[in-house]
Amino acid sequence: MQIAGILEEETMKLKQLTVAIENSPARLYEVTRALGNAGINLRALNLVDTGLFGQLRLLVSNVQAARKILMELQMPARVDEVVAAELEDRPGALADVLEHLLEAEVKVIYTYAFIGVSSGAVMIFRFDDNDRAIQALQDQGVKLLDAMTFGILESAGQ
Repeated sequence: MQIAGILEEETMKLKQLTVAIENSPARLYEVTRALGNAGINLRALNLVDTGLFGQLRLLVSNVQAARKILMELQMPARVDEVVAAELEDRPGALADVLEHLLEAEVKVIYTYAFIGVSSGAVMIFRFDDNDRAIQALQDQGVKLLDAMTFGILESAGQ
């Protein structure tokens, strides 16, 4: 039964691409145009300013194809595992979840909000320990969203 638990936790981890791009409207356009032309849908996007460069985080419909396109644009893309959690859309809901994660000693590396796949608020998290975070969130009854919910193809075999 332990194997089933491990497989369930693995399906709750989404593959996110992270790319360092110059802070230029042309570079963001270039990325989004190239992915769009290849038929790759953006499921979530987060761009953070870090000075001369930004960190572009993407959840896309086809991870491998998007990574290949980014490499062709001379933009190496790192693949990170993130967790998507659906929270109640009410004041204090995020604080309640963070309190439970704090008690479980799970560190949030970063998070960003996303709207569109459910009726609630969706938060994308990167944790220091995804497995422990998934367990803590499930213990709290938080609904976790998998790649299928987002329409994400993570490998050629899917």
